[in-house]
Amino acid sequence: MSHETIYRSLLVQARGALKKELVGHLRAKRRFRRSRHATYRGQGRGAIIDAVSIRDRPAEVEDRAVPGHWEGDLVEGSRGTYIATLVERQSRFVVLVKLSEKGTEAVVDALIKAVRKLPTALRKSLTWDSGAELASHAAFTVTTDVQVYFCDPSSP
Repeated sequence: MSHETIYRSLLVQARGALKKELVGHLRAKRRFRRSRHATYRGQGRGAIIDAVSIRDRPAEVEDRAVPGHWEGDLVEGSRGTYIATLVERQSRFVVLVKLSEKGTEAVVDALIKAVRKLPTALRKSLTWDSGAELASHAAFTVTTDVQVYFCDPSSP
């Protein structure tokens, strides 16, 4: 019987987490089983540079009294299709933007074109999840004069 089989049987019995008293007996001394090769280092993951938190939005965005504040997200479909959704917070008006890819340059360029078609009074802010597709949000803000706010990680 291999050590991997023993670890798997212990983790299955404990539903993915070992009890504290058993951890001391293990060679690796970890509560959760993770492969040595499963690492995110060097994959470009992490925080978005100069991201403004959702907590720093003005109070008028929260109560939905003033039009022009938008929520956005990227929807990935089958066979490599992507759509960016923009929802106006007060009226719930939806703008769908077809994307050729989910890279940040393609997303930002398509969003700039879509936002420029809107009246100036409806271009106040955009709240986006913490996805890397809007990593170059500074270019979007400079071009459209729409401030971008990001949701907290793991709290879209």
